[in-house]
Amino acid sequence: MAKNDGAVIRAAGVVVFDPASAPGSSERRFLAVHRPHRADWSLPKGKVDPGEITPCTAVRECDEETGFRVRLVSRLPTSRYQAAGEPKEVDYWIGAVRQDEGFAPDDEVDEIRWVPVTEAAEFLTYSDDAELVRLASSAPMTTPLIVLRHGKAMRRADFDGDDDADRPLSGRGRGEAKRLVDVLDAYGIERVHSSPFRRCTTTVGKFAKSINADTVHEHCLSEAGHIEDPHRSAERAVELLLQPEPTVLCTHRPVLPTVLTAITEHLGLAPTAVHEDPHWDARLPPGGMIVIHREWTPEGPRAFSVEQHTLPR
Repeated sequence: MAKNDGAVIRAAGVVVFDPASAPGSSERRFLAVHRPHRADWSLPKGKVDPGEITPCTAVRECDEETGFRVRLVSRLPTSRYQAAGEPKEVDYWIGAVRQDEGFAPDDEVDEIRWVPVTEAAEFLTYSDDAELVRLASSAPMTTPLIVLRHGKAMRRADFDGDDDADRPLSGRGRGEAKRLVDVLDAYGIERVHSSPFRRCTTTVGKFAKSINADTVHEHCLSEAGHIEDPHRSAERAVELLLQPEPTVLCTHRPVLPTVLTAITEHLGLAPTAVHEDPHWDARLPPGGMIVIHREWTPEGPRAFSVEQHTLPR
């Protein structure tokens, strides 16, 4: 399986709660899996496939191991430990059940079980897993706002059109647009907002089609609109932040600092306040994204956690 350049084994998993048990209930239950080759009870998780990013890994592994299709809700801490003498990092989320496809036992996982949260420490083989369940059980339900930079575009020098708004994605960018379908679906995105420039609408177009959603064109989030009125660009970013539906906002690199500054100032975050990441970097690469998990309070949204992802080359 894939390792990163630092020889760290990368994996991802989820804490899934029984949708029939209410948050805060003393009867709330989480999903555990039994792995016969390790003779342990643990959480659904697995290694990252080549070309995959960890949110997609978490959703895929939960589906393969348990038959439950989930969407990612709140981000949880990364688990770090030694596996067979090699460093391993496992990214975790709370997974909200979308569909039960049916459990099929195999050599990897031969049994799954709903376990009361109160019994996690005694039931699970690993104390780190029990701690994740404890943290997840007290975490709020959140909805994501994804700020996405469009995929790799044709170089300006190679474009012979009259209007830069028509400059298309490159072949690599079209590939990134295809891969983003699974990424955005992992977070259960329902609303698609985009600069009307072709390189942005194409980046999110396949995903919008996959969920039968319209792409809402936002002139103020285009490069031209931002030059005309950067204040309006910032204002619109905050307006989208305040709408609770799971949303993706696709824009351009020159617009990102304005968008992210407006969002962080409204949330009361410093530019460096990201979940387990030393920086909030507005210089996203093509297809890069920042995911803000929003908790809803009477005063408005609060950032419960923030994560940043780059599509592997």
